[in-house]
This record gives sequence, structure tokens and C-alpha cells, in this order.
Amino acid sequence: MSNIFETLESEVRTYSRSWPVVFTHASGATQTDENGREYLDFFSGAGALNYGHNNPVLTAPLLEYLASGAVVHSLDMMTPAKREFLETFQELILKPRHLDYKVMFPGPTGTNTVEAALKLARKVTGRQHILSFTNAFHGMTLGALSVTGNSLKRKGAGIPLTNSSKIPYDDYFDGTTADFMWLERILDDSGSGVDKPAAVIVETVQGEGGLRAARTEWLRSLSALLKRHEILLIVDDVQAGCGRTGTFFSFEEAGIEPDIVCVSKSISGYGLPMALTLFHPELDVWEPGEHNGTFRGNNPAFVTATAALRAYWADDKFEKQLAGTIATLHTGLEKIAGSVEGAGVRGRGLLAGVIFKDLEIASKVAAEAFANGLLVETSGPEDEVVKIMPPLNVTDEQLARGLEILAAAVRTAVESSTLAHA
Repeated sequence: MSNIFETLESEVRTYSRSWPVVFTHASGATQTDENGREYLDFFSGAGALNYGHNNPVLTAPLLEYLASGAVVHSLDMMTPAKREFLETFQELILKPRHLDYKVMFPGPTGTNTVEAALKLARKVTGRQHILSFTNAFHGMTLGALSVTGNSLKRKGAGIPLTNSSKIPYDDYFDGTTADFMWLERILDDSGSGVDKPAAVIVETVQGEGGLRAARTEWLRSLSALLKRHEILLIVDDVQAGCGRTGTFFSFEEAGIEPDIVCVSKSISGYGLPMALTLFHPELDVWEPGEHNGTFRGNNPAFVTATAALRAYWADDKFEKQLAGTIATLHTGLEKIAGSVEGAGVRGRGLLAGVIFKDLEIASKVAAEAFANGLLVETSGPEDEVVKIMPPLNVTDEQLARGLEILAAAVRTAVESSTLAHA
């Protein structure tokens, strides 16, 4: 019998190549294939399932909403579901953090919110150039690709990607070099020949770029520099946000307030498509309809997003629990990295992993982990990092079991690599 996925689906597919099984059911931190085998999922939909698969806290209001005959698709029209989300987001997320942002629904995905952010920055400032960072990833549409560093993904555009330049991310050199020396000099020098950019876009943790995590002092220095020169700061929190680093927004620890924030993936809480672009009120210079899209009004996503905010962010209990989970994960990863010469731990929060000196090991670890019932992916320009992203509400037992499988996979991969090079 032919495999319809191989005969009909495009060659562009990726994850199904690494995990060649048909998944039929999912719950919390696990997925089950059609043969009944269960897998621990430390991939979490690339960060779209921060609260796990089919979380019952979110499933119940979703099913109730769908059964009620309420509006599902609404473009940008007003609905009770949208109103409840906006009110809840303002009361539980923005107000407690003293963040004064307008909320824009740019379209359903991460690349949509990045495109909206870039367009808005250019419209507000009247400048066209955008600065982004080495190894950054911001999405697959042309504007987002123009500020992405990955050469394979950039090549897929098929045309020159212009109006942006790349600058060194934190620790790109040696961790002590004055990272902003070049940027400061050209911004201060009227003879530099470099036009002032409209904005700088940054990930506080580079999810696809090797799990590099910017230091808080580096982020503060970047924010201060841009303020001095009236350049907008855009934080892409698509993967690192919604609690993934331990706080709702990944930039909270640094104590900065970006001009524009891109949010998607786990904002719906359920894996339903939804994205937000947040920005200071004075930047809200859009003309009605100047940026739109058919699927901005995904009301089921508003329902699950509201339920997730109320269940997990109404007080600090979940955040405190999350801190313990993060500590356990990093202790486990440090132990694993310590067992391999030249290995180290990368990332922050539950967006973390292990980097190996031998560039072939991470892919072997991911394959061995899958063979033993654990889903993890790789990250970095050479796939040199094993990336760990369990659900934020993963149980202690599941986390311990996942780390055991990962440690065994590392031992097997390292032994295999040693024999191959002997």
C-alpha cells in the first residue's frame, strides 16, 4: 500500500521525516501513534503547546463555545470572545507588568506579527532599514526572511532580501567584546554613510539559531542605545514568550520595555492559530484596513487564550511552580553536558538544550531519543544543539523520565561517534 504522505505531500515536509510515525492521540506531554506506542513530547509544537496537548482546562470552554453556535470566524469584527480575551489580557498580563500597549491582531501566525511590526516601524519612523542579528529567525515570508540569518531559509525566498543588515548577537565574538561598539560608532558618526534604521528586531533567546540567550545587561544596553538614537526596539517573543523562559514575556527579567512586541505560538494556549502585535499607543498610526487579513478573528483561539490566561496567570502560583521545573531541567542538562567533553548548556527557562563540539552528535541524539520514545529537535546553523521544550506544566515524573531517555541517547550517540572516528 502506498504512503500518501510520501506520494502526494510536498517534499518540503520536515518533522515527519525525523519522526516517521502517524500520531493519532495526544494528551499533556505525550503523543501516541497509530500502533499504540506512546512518546514523551519535549517539542511542544515548536512552542505552540506550552500547556500541553488537549489540556482539559482549555478543552472544556472550547467545546462549550463550539456547541453553542457562537461566531467562529469574524475577520476583525467585534465578538464577546474577542472582548473577553482583550479584557483578560489587559487585566492579567499588561496591567500587572505596567505595560501600556495597544493590541493588534495581524493574522494567525508568527510571521504575520513580524511582518506587521516591520511595516509599522517603517511607517512610524519614515525610515526603511531594519537591523537584526546573526543567527536570528523571524519567519518565512519575505519581510521576516529579510531579518532572518539562516542561509537555507533565506535562499528559499528566490529574490534578494534587502533593506536590512545583520549585527552581532550577544557572545557572537567572545563575550567580552563591546558588542555595540560598531553600532554606536556609526550612529554617532555623520560621516559613516550608514542610514539610521527604523528599528532593531531581536529574540531574547534564539530558538532556531542555536538557543543563544542574550544576557540581561546586553538587552538593557541595546534598549538604552536605541532610545538615545530614537530607533524602535522590536522583541520577537513568538517562541520565547507566553511563559517559556519563566515569565510571561521573555524580556521581563531584563527590565526593558520594547516599543513593539511580537507574540504568537502559545498565546492561544491550545495550538490554535493566533498572533498579536503589541505596541505603544503613540505608534498606532495605522489607517483603517492598512494591514488586514482574513483569519484575524479566530474566536475559538480567543476562547482558549482567555481560559489559559485565567488558569495560569491570574496569580503567581504557576510562575513559582515553573521556576522549580526550570531549575530541575537545567540541573539535568548540566549533568548530561558534563558527561561529554566540550559540551555545554544553552538557552533559558524551558527553551534550553545541549550544544556539542562534534556537529554530528545532536542529530544522532535526537534520532536515538525518538527511537526510545522522546521527541526532541535540533537547533543552530549546523544542527549542533539538542533542543528541549517540554510543556510548562510537565510533571516531575515526566521530566525525570525525559532526562533519563535523553542522557541514554547522548551516551549512545557519543559512543557511536567515537567508534566512527576511531
